[in-house]
Amino acid sequence: MEKIIQITAGRGPAECSWVVAQVLKRFLEETKSGGFKHSILHRETGSQNGTVQSVTIRLTGKNMEAFLATWLGTIQWIGVSTFRKYHKRKNWFIGAFELKQTQTTKVDEQDISFQTMRSTGPGGQNINKVNSAVRAIHTPTGVQVVAMDSRSQHQNKKLAIARLKEKVNEANIEKLKERMTDQWENHLNIERGNPVRVFKGKDFKYKKESKSFKPKRQKLKNDLKQQKWD
Repeated sequence: MEKIIQITAGRGPAECSWVVAQVLKRFLEETKSGGFKHSILHRETGSQNGTVQSVTIRLTGKNMEAFLATWLGTIQWIGVSTFRKYHKRKNWFIGAFELKQTQTTKVDEQDISFQTMRSTGPGGQNINKVNSAVRAIHTPTGVQVVAMDSRSQHQNKKLAIARLKEKVNEANIEKLKERMTDQWENHLNIERGNPVRVFKGKDFKYKKESKSFKPKRQKLKNDLKQQKWD
Protein backbone atom coordinates (compact mmCIF):
# COMPACT_ATOMS: atom_id res chain seq x y z
CA MET A 1 0.00 0.00 0.00
CA GLU A 2 1.23 3.48 -0.83
CA LYS A 3 -0.05 6.83 0.41
CA ILE A 4 0.99 10.41 -0.33
CA ILE A 5 0.66 12.68 2.71
CA GLN A 6 1.00 16.45 2.83
CA ILE A 7 1.63 18.36 6.05
CA THR A 8 1.09 22.08 5.54
CA ALA A 9 0.96 25.40 7.33
CA GLY A 10 -1.44 26.69 4.69
CA ARG A 11 -1.12 30.44 4.54
CA GLY A 12 -0.34 30.56 8.22
CA PRO A 13 2.52 32.64 9.67
CA ALA A 14 6.03 31.53 10.62
CA GLU A 15 4.72 30.01 13.85
CA CYS A 16 2.63 27.54 11.84
CA SER A 17 5.68 26.66 9.73
CA TRP A 18 7.57 25.95 12.94
CA VAL A 19 4.73 23.64 13.99
CA VAL A 20 4.95 21.80 10.64
CA ALA A 21 8.68 21.17 11.25
CA GLN A 22 7.97 19.78 14.72
CA VAL A 23 5.04 17.66 13.53
CA LEU A 24 7.16 16.28 10.69
CA LYS A 25 9.73 14.99 13.22
CA ARG A 26 7.02 13.31 15.31
CA PHE A 27 5.27 11.93 12.25
CA LEU A 28 8.44 10.34 10.88
CA GLU A 29 9.32 8.91 14.30
CA GLU A 30 5.93 7.21 14.52
CA THR A 31 6.19 6.13 10.89
CA LYS A 32 9.44 4.33 11.66
CA SER A 33 8.17 2.75 14.88
CA GLY A 34 5.04 1.62 13.02
CA GLY A 35 7.15 -0.29 10.51
CA PHE A 36 6.30 1.95 7.55
CA LYS A 37 8.80 3.22 5.00
CA HIS A 38 8.84 6.85 3.90
CA SER A 39 10.50 9.19 1.42
CA ILE A 40 10.29 12.97 1.24
CA LEU A 41 8.99 13.94 -2.20
CA HIS A 42 8.89 17.70 -1.77
CA ARG A 43 9.75 20.13 1.01
CA GLU A 44 9.08 23.87 0.99
CA THR A 45 11.04 25.71 3.64
CA GLY A 46 9.45 28.46 5.70
CA SER A 47 10.52 32.06 6.06
CA GLN A 48 12.47 31.38 9.28
CA ASN A 49 15.34 28.99 9.98
CA GLY A 50 14.16 25.56 11.05
CA THR A 51 10.65 25.98 9.67
CA VAL A 52 8.79 24.09 6.96
CA GLN A 53 5.89 25.61 5.07
CA SER A 54 4.81 22.36 3.45
CA VAL A 55 6.14 18.82 3.06
CA THR A 56 4.94 15.91 0.94
CA ILE A 57 5.77 12.36 2.03
CA ARG A 58 5.34 8.98 0.34
CA LEU A 59 4.45 6.21 2.78
CA THR A 60 4.53 2.50 2.00
CA GLY A 61 3.48 -0.39 4.18
CA LYS A 62 0.54 -2.49 5.30
CA ASN A 63 -2.49 -1.48 7.36
CA MET A 64 -1.76 2.24 7.36
CA GLU A 65 -5.40 3.33 7.76
CA ALA A 66 -5.46 3.10 11.56
CA PHE A 67 -2.13 4.95 11.82
CA LEU A 68 -3.16 7.74 9.46
CA ALA A 69 -6.54 8.13 11.16
CA THR A 70 -4.66 9.58 14.16
CA TRP A 71 -2.85 12.14 11.99
CA LEU A 72 -5.04 13.30 9.11
CA GLY A 73 -6.95 16.48 9.78
CA THR A 74 -6.26 19.63 11.78
CA ILE A 75 -3.33 19.62 14.21
CA GLN A 76 -3.16 22.21 17.00
CA TRP A 77 -0.23 23.60 18.93
CA ILE A 78 -0.81 25.55 22.11
CA GLY A 79 2.12 27.78 22.97
CA VAL A 80 3.74 31.19 22.93
CA SER A 81 5.03 32.38 19.56
CA THR A 82 8.56 31.23 18.88
CA PHE A 83 9.28 34.35 16.82
CA ARG A 84 7.07 37.05 18.38
CA LYS A 85 7.58 37.00 22.13
CA TYR A 86 4.74 39.37 23.01
CA HIS A 87 2.21 38.04 20.51
CA LYS A 88 -1.03 37.26 22.37
CA ARG A 89 -2.12 34.36 20.20
CA LYS A 90 -1.49 30.94 21.77
CA ASN A 91 -3.38 28.58 19.44
CA TRP A 92 -1.80 27.67 16.10
CA PHE A 93 -3.20 25.28 13.50
CA ILE A 94 -1.77 23.28 10.62
CA GLY A 95 -3.21 20.50 8.45
CA ALA A 96 -2.27 16.96 7.41
CA PHE A 97 -3.96 15.61 4.28
CA GLU A 98 -3.81 12.64 1.95
CA LEU A 99 -3.14 13.58 -1.67
CA LYS A 100 -4.77 11.69 -4.49
CA GLN A 101 -2.34 9.42 -6.30
CA THR A 102 -1.10 10.38 -9.73
CA GLN A 103 -0.50 7.78 -12.40
CA THR A 104 3.25 7.47 -12.81
CA THR A 105 5.10 6.12 -15.83
CA LYS A 106 7.49 3.23 -15.33
CA VAL A 107 10.22 2.59 -17.88
CA ASP A 108 10.25 -0.93 -19.28
CA GLU A 109 13.34 -1.50 -21.38
CA GLN A 110 11.17 -3.32 -23.93
CA ASP A 111 9.52 0.07 -24.60
CA ILE A 112 12.84 1.73 -25.49
CA SER A 113 14.05 2.04 -29.05
CA PHE A 114 17.63 2.92 -29.93
CA GLN A 115 19.33 4.81 -32.72
CA THR A 116 23.08 4.90 -33.25
CA MET A 117 24.99 7.82 -34.74
CA ARG A 118 28.41 9.32 -34.92
CA SER A 119 29.58 11.21 -31.87
CA THR A 120 30.39 14.87 -32.28
CA GLY A 121 32.80 17.16 -30.50
CA PRO A 122 36.24 16.45 -29.03
CA GLY A 123 37.54 12.93 -28.69
CA GLY A 124 39.88 12.34 -31.60
CA GLN A 125 39.31 11.04 -35.10
CA ASN A 126 38.24 7.53 -34.10
CA ILE A 127 35.22 8.65 -32.08
CA ASN A 128 33.84 10.55 -35.05
CA LYS A 129 34.25 7.66 -37.51
CA VAL A 130 32.33 5.05 -35.52
CA ASN A 131 28.60 5.12 -34.75
CA SER A 132 29.23 5.00 -31.01
CA ALA A 133 26.66 7.58 -29.84
CA VAL A 134 23.23 6.26 -28.85
CA ARG A 135 19.84 7.93 -28.81
CA ALA A 136 17.27 6.19 -26.57
CA ILE A 137 13.57 6.86 -27.13
CA HIS A 138 10.83 5.87 -24.71
CA THR A 139 8.06 4.95 -27.13
CA PRO A 140 5.01 5.42 -24.82
CA THR A 141 5.95 9.00 -23.83
CA GLY A 142 8.26 10.13 -26.65
CA VAL A 143 10.92 11.13 -24.11
CA GLN A 144 14.42 10.75 -25.57
CA VAL A 145 18.03 11.22 -24.55
CA VAL A 146 21.43 10.96 -26.22
CA ALA A 147 24.62 9.46 -24.77
CA MET A 148 28.01 9.95 -26.42
CA ASP A 149 30.32 9.98 -23.40
CA SER A 150 32.16 6.78 -24.25
CA ARG A 151 33.84 5.35 -27.37
CA SER A 152 31.94 2.16 -26.60
CA GLN A 153 28.47 1.92 -28.09
CA HIS A 154 27.57 -0.62 -25.39
CA GLN A 155 28.55 1.79 -22.61
CA ASN A 156 26.67 4.65 -24.25
CA LYS A 157 23.58 2.44 -24.47
CA LYS A 158 23.74 1.75 -20.73
CA LEU A 159 24.18 5.47 -20.04
CA ALA A 160 21.25 6.32 -22.30
CA ILE A 161 18.95 3.88 -20.51
CA ALA A 162 19.91 5.32 -17.09
CA ARG A 163 19.40 8.89 -18.29
CA LEU A 164 16.09 8.03 -19.89
CA LYS A 165 14.80 6.50 -16.65
CA GLU A 166 15.95 9.58 -14.76
CA LYS A 167 14.22 11.90 -17.22
CA VAL A 168 10.94 9.96 -17.06
CA ASN A 169 11.17 10.01 -13.25
CA GLU A 170 11.61 13.79 -13.37
CA ALA A 171 8.43 13.96 -15.47
CA ASN A 172 6.66 11.89 -12.80
CA ILE A 173 7.79 14.34 -10.11
CA GLU A 174 6.52 17.25 -12.21
CA LYS A 175 3.13 15.51 -12.41
CA LEU A 176 3.12 15.21 -8.65
CA LYS A 177 3.97 18.91 -8.27
CA GLU A 178 1.08 19.76 -10.57
CA ARG A 179 -1.16 17.59 -8.40
CA MET A 180 0.10 19.43 -5.34
CA THR A 181 -0.76 22.73 -7.01
CA ASP A 182 -4.24 21.40 -7.76
CA GLN A 183 -4.52 20.43 -4.09
CA TRP A 184 -3.73 23.97 -2.94
CA GLU A 185 -7.15 24.08 -1.33
CA ASN A 186 -5.60 21.94 1.38
CA HIS A 187 -3.65 25.02 2.36
CA LEU A 188 -6.87 26.98 2.62
CA ASN A 189 -9.16 24.43 4.24
CA ILE A 190 -7.47 24.05 7.60
CA GLU A 191 -10.34 23.85 10.03
CA ARG A 192 -9.58 25.20 13.47
CA GLY A 193 -12.04 23.06 15.37
CA ASN A 194 -11.89 19.43 16.43
CA PRO A 195 -8.13 18.81 15.97
CA VAL A 196 -6.97 15.21 15.62
CA ARG A 197 -3.88 16.00 17.68
CA VAL A 198 -2.97 18.72 20.17
CA PHE A 199 0.58 19.58 21.23
CA LYS A 200 1.67 22.00 23.96
CA GLY A 201 4.69 24.12 24.79
CA LYS A 202 8.10 24.55 23.23
CA ASP A 203 8.97 20.94 24.07
CA PHE A 204 5.99 19.97 21.90
CA LYS A 205 4.34 17.58 24.35
CA TYR A 206 1.46 15.57 22.98
CA LYS A 207 -1.73 16.44 24.84
CA LYS A 208 -4.09 13.48 24.83
CA GLU A 209 -7.70 14.44 25.16
CA SER A 210 -9.32 12.75 28.13
CA LYS A 211 -12.50 10.89 27.29
CA SER A 212 -13.32 10.26 30.96
CA PHE A 213 -16.24 12.03 32.62
CA LYS A 214 -14.74 11.70 36.13
CA PRO A 215 -13.41 15.28 36.27
CA LYS A 216 -16.83 16.61 35.30
CA ARG A 217 -18.56 14.43 37.88
CA GLN A 218 -16.14 15.56 40.58
CA LYS A 219 -16.70 19.19 39.65
CA LEU A 220 -20.45 18.67 39.86
CA LYS A 221 -20.10 17.12 43.34
CA ASN A 222 -17.98 20.04 44.51
CA ASP A 223 -20.51 22.52 43.12
CA LEU A 224 -23.34 20.73 44.95
CA LYS A 225 -21.39 20.77 48.21
CA GLN A 226 -20.70 24.47 47.79
CA GLN A 227 -24.39 25.16 47.16
CA LYS A 228 -25.28 23.16 50.30
CA TRP A 229 -23.18 25.39 52.53
CA ASP A 230 -24.15 28.70 50.88
